[in-house]
Parts: sequence; C-alpha cells; structure tokens
Amino acid sequence: MQKKEILVALVGNPNSGKTSLFNKLVGANQKVGNFSGVTVEKYEGTVSYNGFEIKIIDLPGTYSLTTYSPEEVITREYILDGNPDIVVNVVDSTNLERNLYLTTQLIDIQANLLVALNMYDELEKQETIIDIEQLEKLLGTHFIPTSAVTGLGVEELLNHIVELFTQKISIKKNKLAFSQTMEEYIEQLISVISKDSDLSQKYYPRWIAIKLLVNDKDVYKIVREYPVWIKINKILTDAIKEITRKFESDPELMLKEERHALIRGAIKETVKYPAKKKKSNSEIIDSILINRITGLPLFIFFMWGIFQLTFTLGEMPMNWIESFFAWLGKTVSVIIAEPNTRSIIVDGIIAGVGGVLVFLPNIMILFFSLSFLEGTGYMARAAFVIDKVMHKFGLHGKSFIPMITGFGCSVPAFMATRTLRNKSDRITTLLIIPFMSCSAKFPVYILIAGTFFGAAHAGNALFGIYMLGIAIALITARLLKTAVFKGESEPFVMELPPYRMPSFKILMLQMWQKASLYLRKAGTIILTASILIWVASNYPKSDEIANEYSQIKNDVTNSVNYNEIEKSVILKDLDNQEGTRQLEYSFAGKLGKLITPVVAPLGFDWKLGIALISGIAAKEIVVSTMGTLYSLGDVDENSHELRERLLANPNYNQAVALALMVFVLLYIPCAAATIVFHKEAGEWKWTAFYATYTMTVAWIMAFLTYNVSKYFLL
Repeated sequence: MQKKEILVALVGNPNSGKTSLFNKLVGANQKVGNFSGVTVEKYEGTVSYNGFEIKIIDLPGTYSLTTYSPEEVITREYILDGNPDIVVNVVDSTNLERNLYLTTQLIDIQANLLVALNMYDELEKQETIIDIEQLEKLLGTHFIPTSAVTGLGVEELLNHIVELFTQKISIKKNKLAFSQTMEEYIEQLISVISKDSDLSQKYYPRWIAIKLLVNDKDVYKIVREYPVWIKINKILTDAIKEITRKFESDPELMLKEERHALIRGAIKETVKYPAKKKKSNSEIIDSILINRITGLPLFIFFMWGIFQLTFTLGEMPMNWIESFFAWLGKTVSVIIAEPNTRSIIVDGIIAGVGGVLVFLPNIMILFFSLSFLEGTGYMARAAFVIDKVMHKFGLHGKSFIPMITGFGCSVPAFMATRTLRNKSDRITTLLIIPFMSCSAKFPVYILIAGTFFGAAHAGNALFGIYMLGIAIALITARLLKTAVFKGESEPFVMELPPYRMPSFKILMLQMWQKASLYLRKAGTIILTASILIWVASNYPKSDEIANEYSQIKNDVTNSVNYNEIEKSVILKDLDNQEGTRQLEYSFAGKLGKLITPVVAPLGFDWKLGIALISGIAAKEIVVSTMGTLYSLGDVDENSHELRERLLANPNYNQAVALALMVFVLLYIPCAAATIVFHKEAGEWKWTAFYATYTMTVAWIMAFLTYNVSKYFLL
C-alpha cells in the first residue's frame, strides 16, 4: 500500500523568502519546537493535497552545507539522516548567483530535489527572463517559479512534490561536472567508496568524494571508520599534491571557484536581463536609508516610532483586558466563600496571570512591527548602517544581528552568536546581549511608564530605556575589547536583499507564533510562580496580628459613634492595615526586609526587592509578583488595579520608576537565558562574570538614575 504521508525538507538561503513560502504552503497548520539536542527552533506544518498529507519542515536558512555554523549542521544532518522524501530548495530568483551555490551542493548529495524559483513576480517586474527549460537541462533538476506573496506556483509546487514522490516524474541526471583533473580524482574516490556497500548505501559516493577533497572534517571522521579508508587516504594525498603543484591552489578553493564558474556559466546561458538596466527601487531607497548622513538618524527614528506606536495603539485593548480580569476577580470573589481558596484564586492566579496577559496587545504590536521591518528587508540595512558604529566599539558588524534578536528574546540571541567565528567577538557579544531589552521586560516598562509618566510621555520613557540598553552594551563592548579581548574584529560582509512588501497574512502568523509562546509562558512558568509567591506572601500568618485587628474591628462594628457607611470605610482600611502587617510577617516579607539595605539606596522598598528577585526566573513575573503583593482581597474594583496601588504608595515617584526600569533593563535576563549563555560560552568563568557584571551594572546605574533624577523630577 502506497504511503500517504510525504516528508518534505524546505532548504534555502536567508532572505530567499523560504519561511514566507512555508507559511503560504501550510498556513496556520504549523507548530514550533526544537531540533533534537539543540535549542534551534524547528518549524513544521502540514498541508493536504491530492489525497496526501504533506509534512513540511522549514530548515534554518543557510548559504551552504558545510559545518561551520549550527544552521549548516542542522540542515545537512537533517537531509542526510532525517530521510526526507523530497527536498525543496527555495532560491531567490532575483539573486541566482548567490542562491544556486547551495543548489549545487544539494545536487551533490543526490537528494530528491525540487527548486522553487521564489520571488518570481519581482523578477518579472525587473523584465528579466529565465529559460527554465534550459536551466533544468544544465543543472539536472526541476525548477518551479513561485511567489509567496502572490501565491504564484504554490499549487504547481505541491503537484511536483506529489508527482516526484509517486515517480510520475523523475529526478533529472546530475549534470554538474568539474575540471578534468578534479573529475579524475572524484571518479577514483567513487570507485573505491562504491566497493564498501555499507558506506555507499548510506551516503551518495560522489558527495563523499567531493567532501573529502574539500577537507570536510565531519566526513573524514565518518570514512575513517570504514576499511576502505587506507585506499581513500592514498588517493587524497596524491590529489592534494598534484593539484597544489599543478594549479598552485588547494582542492577546496579550486572546487569552490569551479562551482561559482559553473553557476555563472549557467546564468549567462539561461538568464536574459533587460537591455537598459534602470536604477531599481531598492537602490533609490537605499540612497536615503543607508546614506552615511541620513541612515543612522532614520534608524533611530524608526525605533522610536515603534515604541510610540506600541504604547499608544496598545492602550485601549490593554484597558479592555484589565477590566475583564478586574470583573473576573470580583465575580470569583462573590462565588467562592472560603477565604483561603478565594484568595489564592483571586489574588494569586487571576491577579498574577492577569497582570501579565494585560500586556499581550503591546507585545503583539512590538512583534508585528519588528517582523514588518525584517520582512521589508530593512533589518539587513539596519545592520549595515550600524556597522561603523559597532566597529568603533570593537564589535563585529555581525554582532548587530544577535543584538537585534535580543529585543525579542535573549535565548535565540545568545544562539545567534554562533555565526561569529572569532572567539573574542562571540564572547563579547554574548556578554552585551543581556542589555538588549527583551520582550519579557516589556510588560514591566509598560506598567511603570504608563503609571508614572502617563500616555503623553510613556513612549519617550520607553524609547529612552531601550536606547540606554544599547549605550551600556556598546560601552561594555569597548571595555571588554580594550581590557580583555585585544585585537581587530573580522570585516563585516552581509547581503542586502531587495525591498519588498511582506504579506500581511504572514506577518500576522509570525506575530501570533511569538505571542503564543508568551501565552504559553503565562500559563506555565508565570502561573506556577504566581502561586508560589502567593504562598510566600500569605504564610506564615501571625495569630497575634490577627487577634489584635479582630478586636479593633469588633470595637468598630459595635461602636455607636459611626454610621454604617463610616464603619464600612474604617473596616476596609483596617483590612488593608492588617494585610500589610501580615505581608511583612510572611516569608516574602522577611526576605524583602533582609534585602532592604541592598535596594534602599535605589529608592526601592522591600516589595520591589521581592519583585526583582522573582524576575530572575522570568522578567514577566516582576509584574505578576507586584500584582500578588498589592492585591488585598475583597476590596472595591479601583483598589484592585495595580497602577492605583502603585500610585497610592507615598514612597514611589518618577525617580523610583526610572530607577526600577533601569534595573530591570540591565540585570540578569532570566534563568533560561542563563542556561543557554553557559552552553554557548562554554566556561563557568564567563557565566559567573555575566551574572556578576549585569547585577553590578544594574545596581550602579539604578543608583545613579534615582539619585540624579529625583532632583529634576520631584
């Protein structure tokens, strides 16, 4: 019986539109996980077509199938060991020379290959013509014009997948051939490799031969385990000697040059460009956006605009969610009579999780905006614009990509440093990423800025905090490069993709993927933390305090000096006083009192100290902790609002608010990020330095912020 599920691996260069095509193919029928043994995200989705369930794996973007970066390793290992039925290579048809390099390496592996000529609509606008039939003959594989934006060729691609799987069409014969000398040695190696049935059945012999000639260390390790290695090693030794003597070049460099020559020849024979090449829209826009004078100010303006938009546009839905949780808490308070159960649900779970979910609209707007900038191609320009600034601080230009990623989450940002080959660049970048304000810190900023600075100035405060993080990161980099890692960074080379308008549907999908991860965290880590914090802030209870206030309440209740309204007000006030006293007596209160001498110089009280400690687990918990600490049970709706409780505290003001945001910005991101940092840095000394340095910088900067700003803001 014929298999009804087809496993497809989607492979392509960064900026080839691979992920956009993936989203177009599978829509919302996708899930996010991790590749086995690593923390690199894995996207997979399914689509039903002609009676088949086509499962598509979106592999990380990569330029080649060497093993220098995690993306290259994951992609190559999945194609070789994951046994995909079909490999779809997504190429940017407007940049064939760059993209076809990976295609030729996939041909070497002899995968069941289909090539999607993506962004074909843009190619047509440029009036460029590709002779697809001739290109198929030259490279020996199927080419399908596609566009993730217009939907061009999507059905044809699915049809090719099914037909190739059912063998209605066949893989075309490998047409790649190198120089005569190189082919002679490749054939000699193939002849020996083919004699070992185990090796030749597991790996395509021609691919093994080529990878041995280019000195691929992983393939060397594989082949050394087989008996034919002795004969193979002799051929390799002879090949390296002859090629070096005859061409004054090593086989790896020769094969790379020959591969590029083959690609250029294929393009020259099959691609017809317009007679007069007019200045493209991308070139016109770039003359402004990456201009040496206007580029940096425009980049800063765009970042400022995003933060303003995030706050102002998110204000209304944030209020709706806040009102909903206030109503839910009040409703549950009426339904549940037992005090402890009511308190843990209302003050612990609803107040804690609700205090985080209220910022979901702001998070979604931020993710949408960043996805839009990336989808248009501007993010690559931003890296180019900031490159000169980065080098002045001793950083590699590529360090900007992990730094920008850090605005979303420190975990993938730490992993993104693997693309930096130089160890000093990589460690330096790892150590400054914590100062990039990740989305988990965002709810704290929104709460504090919105409470103490109002809608008119909250966006400016938010922008200032983000800019401060970048400034501290750059200063740290300069210090590290001067005192610890001396030497020049590697030169910065990065492809600038053409500008394009991203699909609204795809942007929404990417936004929801990030938001769903946030929701998942709210339903797991934050829920658990909220309950633990509730327990810590409610136990142990003091019988002495309870008896003291019980007596006072009885006196008020039985007093004839007050009317019923006055009694109600006094009793509520006594409840608040008792709650505060009991909170101070609890585990949380005792811990807060213990660290008060440390945080007092920053303008913080013991409650803020506890909130900051909880933030080491996850920054979102800072908000839910404050919600739990300030929720006092059966009180009126306005008293339930965290912002009102913060404003009511006489010790809190704008200076304290700024110091708190600065501390949250700069101290250790979270437990998960710390684990990934250690994995990437590889040494405990750097992990210890990372934790100590971020905490020290956070304390010093918060101290300076509070003590300087209080003279101007009070």
